[in-house]
Amino acid sequence: MLRADKRQRRTDSLKISRLMLAVLATALNITAIAGAQGGAEQTPQAPQPASQAAQPSPQATQPAAAAPAQPAAPLQLQNMGETPKADPFPPINPKYFTADSPSVDTVNAFLKSLWGFDPNRIWRVEAIQKTLAPNMSKVVVFVTDKTPGSKVQPTAFIVTPDGKHAVAGDTVIPFGATPFADLRKTLQDRADGASRGASGKDFMLVEFADLQCPHCKDAQGTMDQILKDFPNAHIVYQSFPLVEVHPFAFKAAAYGYCIQKQKNDAYFVYSAAVFDTQGALTPETGDETLKNAVTKAGLDPAAVDACAATPATKALVDASIKLAQDAGVEQTPMLAVNGHLLPLNGVPYETLKKIITYQAVLDGVSTGSTGAAVGNSTPPTLGK
Repeated sequence: MLRADKRQRRTDSLKISRLMLAVLATALNITAIAGAQGGAEQTPQAPQPASQAAQPSPQATQPAAAAPAQPAAPLQLQNMGETPKADPFPPINPKYFTADSPSVDTVNAFLKSLWGFDPNRIWRVEAIQKTLAPNMSKVVVFVTDKTPGSKVQPTAFIVTPDGKHAVAGDTVIPFGATPFADLRKTLQDRADGASRGASGKDFMLVEFADLQCPHCKDAQGTMDQILKDFPNAHIVYQSFPLVEVHPFAFKAAAYGYCIQKQKNDAYFVYSAAVFDTQGALTPETGDETLKNAVTKAGLDPAAVDACAATPATKALVDASIKLAQDAGVEQTPMLAVNGHLLPLNGVPYETLKKIITYQAVLDGVSTGSTGAAVGNSTPPTLGK
């Protein structure tokens, strides 16, 4: 655990940017937006040494010259509110738009899906260029905000030939006008953990967590608050045991599936008991700790233990791990909001709440909240 905690501390500054674009770390990093840092448990399969922290490419400060193409359509400042008094960006030069795709509208829709919750953020697409790799385009975006004296930040990423992914360094995330739609559908079809809240899946939040992960324990208060603030949310706890660093995580997840199969609500009593006694998940007391948690959930520990040892239950845990990997989850705790992956720790709750609300707005679903509106009540209109 000490080794895992040290690895976690080394990579804290990279956690949130992993979900977005490494080269866009300064602009997209929610920690930078919110002025906070947090923790998460990293899977050992994809370590992110601090020395590899991505920085904006020097070429992004001035797009490389390319052969002039047909004049591009008028390109305008994009913002989430009123237009600033002075345009902070360099003039658009059509010669930097040499690629047939993606379109400026698609790039703006993509960035809007990431940044639209923040009315202070403004940007302009400055280049969409062909590259030496066939059908791969380089996109350059200049970003700033409305705060007086804010600097313009140049950022860049590559769009893959299929138009469905953006790449920067070793980071790959979904791309497109609706970048989270595919994962949203995947989770609606495959997420099978214990659930709370509404029964419908139109507004679906999937928490990827590990019962032996200390940061997942810390996040449970946040999940409880989300349940209160978003009555229409269908909230699923999806097991992602990090078996290389947490020796009891797989067994704890297997117990959870057996408990859920008997009584869905009992799972959350069990998981709370496991989180409360995480320190006792040791070779000497781990088995007893899990059985005690089953007892607190009102079920028979011997029966649950026998169920957890079956190949069928182990296959369920393996499938849950595979789902997390297919979703691109490389750390815990992580929350997928209609397919939009967000870290649960290190982001102030009000910021997280705005992002969740904004995603619901984009997807045209009701959060069920009766309180004051959070964020924009409708998707922001791109500046004209």
